[in-house]
Amino acid sequence: MSSSFYLTTPIYYVNDVPHIGHAYTTIAADVLARYARLQNRDTFFLTGLDEHGQKVQQAAEKANIDPQQHCDRLTPQFQNLWKTLEISHDAFIRTTDSQHKSIVQRALQQLYDKGLIYRAEYAGWYCTFDERFWTEKDITDGLCPDCHRPVERLSESNYFFRMGQFQQQLIDHIHSHPHFIKPESRRNEVLGFLNKPLEDLSISRPCSRLAWGIALPFDPQYVTYVWFDALMNYVSALEYLSPAKARAPYWPANLHIVGKDILTTHAVYWSTMLFAMALPLPHTIFAHGWWTVQGEKMSKSRGNVVDPEAMVKEFGTDAFRYFLLREVPFGQDGDFSREALAGRYTSDLANGLGNLLSRTVTLIQRFADGYVPKPEPSTQTELDHELQTTAETLISTTLPDYLSPERLELHRALEAIWGLIQIANQYIDKTAPWVLAKQPDNRHRLNTVLYQSTETLRLLCAVLYPFLPSTAKNMKQQLGIPLDFSIPLQEHDVTWGRLTPGTQVTKGNPLFPRIDTASRQKGEKSVEHSQDPISHEPTLTPPGSQDKTSDPQQITINEFQKVQLKVAKVIEAERVPKSEKLLKLQVQVGEEIRQIVAGIGKRYEPETLLGKTIVVVANLKPAKLMGIESQGMVLAAGGQEVMGLLTISDDVPSGTMIK
Repeated sequence: MSSSFYLTTPIYYVNDVPHIGHAYTTIAADVLARYARLQNRDTFFLTGLDEHGQKVQQAAEKANIDPQQHCDRLTPQFQNLWKTLEISHDAFIRTTDSQHKSIVQRALQQLYDKGLIYRAEYAGWYCTFDERFWTEKDITDGLCPDCHRPVERLSESNYFFRMGQFQQQLIDHIHSHPHFIKPESRRNEVLGFLNKPLEDLSISRPCSRLAWGIALPFDPQYVTYVWFDALMNYVSALEYLSPAKARAPYWPANLHIVGKDILTTHAVYWSTMLFAMALPLPHTIFAHGWWTVQGEKMSKSRGNVVDPEAMVKEFGTDAFRYFLLREVPFGQDGDFSREALAGRYTSDLANGLGNLLSRTVTLIQRFADGYVPKPEPSTQTELDHELQTTAETLISTTLPDYLSPERLELHRALEAIWGLIQIANQYIDKTAPWVLAKQPDNRHRLNTVLYQSTETLRLLCAVLYPFLPSTAKNMKQQLGIPLDFSIPLQEHDVTWGRLTPGTQVTKGNPLFPRIDTASRQKGEKSVEHSQDPISHEPTLTPPGSQDKTSDPQQITINEFQKVQLKVAKVIEAERVPKSEKLLKLQVQVGEEIRQIVAGIGKRYEPETLLGKTIVVVANLKPAKLMGIESQGMVLAAGGQEVMGLLTISDDVPSGTMIK
């Protein structure tokens, strides 16, 4: 595929600082831009700021500064957030750019010369927030039908664009281009709007009421309506910001991504403007939903606005990107909560992807001296075929389908990727390489298992990059693979079996360090503990209440039931540096992966623990031992010296409660 791909976000209004809604739209566009570039599409990704209009003028007046100064102050906050979120836009447009102004004025003059703009007296209800007029039938109880704020009665002379002239042409276009407006529910909304007569659009404001805007070229006593100015950015940017310095290679746009609140302006106003200018309409306008908090729309007055910078600081950029795109279907409304983000972080990112990479690299270092071994095809089983088929289908069919502009099912794409991650983790559990390593006759099978696991991770790097760019780069470095994300993917990059045996892996920092969600919710800091982990167990007897020779104090069944014992499987084990006694274990407890620090290092070598089924205290408050968080305790026999680890010989699933 080598065709061009032009996609845009709305240009965001600079009356306030950026919020989660801005981040959501822009991250989604970034994923699609990165994916298109990897597919060798000539991609142009545009975002920017809408800097004119009454709200900007009022905000500047309130701050007692010039409107341009107000815009210049807020612009870096958007640009810095895009850097934080790793947005890969190709151009950043500002409607105060001199080139943009001249292009808008040129278009206005052309439409005026065609007789498509005329002057007339007008009286109507005006919403300052939306900067638009409404008719009497639109208003209910004196409130704007869009933002539900009070409107005011205005009567003035203005210039109008003959928008109603293009109503039937637009209806016909929507019917003949089923993917023009997505999702389907939004398409139906626009058609419903067009069932009523489409009135002409007031596209000017008198300078006496609004001076902050682009002057009409045919009447300098007026400035143009902010939406006529803003929408023109999609074509003006191509004249002075695109690499080709011309409109032809990229227009019409492949995709406009917008919030559902500005769908009418894009699907109706913009479309009729393009008809009037004899320009083709964009292929797709996709309107996504809103984020709420506990079911309520975010607003400064409610104090529930989510700050993207704060979320990134706590969870990291890629975790924030992942949550926004995975949590709800793109196009529908979603409810944001920090708890839900923390849950996704732990279950999907740390325990899923992070665990898969960590355990694979650890196994190769332990059983193959840190180099990816050569597989032996004759040892492959149905498990290997399932893993390979899932990966190949994901790359060849599933992702191209879900990420097409006609569907944009970003959550489904991530769901499919995590399906492969889950199968890969299950593959390691079922093949049990730690058991194969104990059996010399199974060396070839062990090599195959280690190769297959690493090959899955190599392909995951390629498909994860658009969504989680920093994570994909970290993964490829630990895996030692030569993926270059700055150029389109080559065929061998996404073909199963192209991983070179002998590639050296290097264990790095965890992809997603574990977080203490309980203490963070309460605003507490994690407590450093220096005690021996063997004594890190619930104290049922008050310290000092008995001597060593007395009978143990009896406890009630209710007291005992406070201790939650569960079956766990050891999937990783390594020594804690500078400690003879401590081992750091990664154990699987049901669907969860826990990190436990245990003082059993004098009795056991790490590799002898892999695959063992043990018993852990699962509801012990996390503690830090030599700076490493321990999320539970293993049960072992002995006093000062460990005599044996409590294990289960029967095939009992991890996570099973012990009663």
